[in-house]
This record gives sequence, structure tokens and C-alpha cells, in this order.
Amino acid sequence: MNIEELRKLTRNGFRPFKLHLSDGRSFNVAHPEFIAFSELVVVVFGADRLPNLIDPRHIVSAKPMKTKPAK
Repeated sequence: MNIEELRKLTRNGFRPFKLHLSDGRSFNVAHPEFIAFSELVVVVFGADRLPNLIDPRHIVSAKPMKTKPAK
């Protein structure tokens, strides 16, 4: 996965997704404000509001998150 693919995921019609890394970790991106990136680093803010710095070369895939329908 490359930075351009991440840009597409965070643009028009954003849908929550989960990043999967080469070491087996994964990070939920529930809102476009919870992710920032450049060619050198991807920053994902977790539920604890702390930043997680990720080398983009280790992002294997991004898959849609299952969301609960609004009641």
C-alpha cells in the first residue's frame, strides 16, 4: 500500500478503515482527523488520543471497518 492509496481512503466519502501492518499490528481509523501522513511517516491517533508513528513501508493493507448502524 502506498501514500496515494491512503489519500484516496481519506478523501471524499470517507469510510472508517483498519490499517494492517507487516508485524501483525492493526490500527483503526474511525475518522479522517485521526490520521495524518507524509511520504516518510503515517500518524494514527488511537482511542487513547496518543499518536502512533508508522513507517508507510510496513502498511500491508487497509480494510473497511464494520460499523454498527445508527439507532
